[in-house]
Amino acid sequence: MELIIPKNYDPRLSVRETQEAIKYIRDTFQKELGKEMNLERISAPLFVERSSGLNDNLNGVERPVQFDLSGVPGETMEVVHSLAKWKRMALHEYGFLPGEGLYTNMNAIRRDEDLDNLHSCYVDQWDWEKSNYQRRKKRKYIKRDRENYFQDYKTHGT
Repeated sequence: MELIIPKNYDPRLSVRETQEAIKYIRDTFQKELGKEMNLERISAPLFVERSSGLNDNLNGVERPVQFDLSGVPGETMEVVHSLAKWKRMALHEYGFLPGEGLYTNMNAIRRDEDLDNLHSCYVDQWDWEKSNYQRRKKRKYIKRDRENYFQDYKTHGT
């Protein structure tokens, strides 16, 4: 993959300053959204057993990175590339009650990603889920919570 830099591109921040800004935004967003939406930070797995069924098949074309572990004979491990199933399992396993939820960070490798300026084979993705969100109502709740949070943010600045 060849990086394409637009003519006259002038970055406002150095690479180090960019990383500091990303960390500040992520930390602030997680803290404030977590507080407003009653979300708790839970660590996500880097890999799961293939037989667990927790690794989503995304679009049916992407292949997960697979490997074996000497400590788990006869099992194929897969680098997680989607947390959708894992989040719902974690809400149950951790005992989250209705109205409570989790947020997490997923690091993954997507081996079949088409690489360009916006797409990498390395994934660093933030995600969240609430225990009372039902599929058919999810969009309505997300929109309501998002509007309440951002209205509060615009009003108070934090």
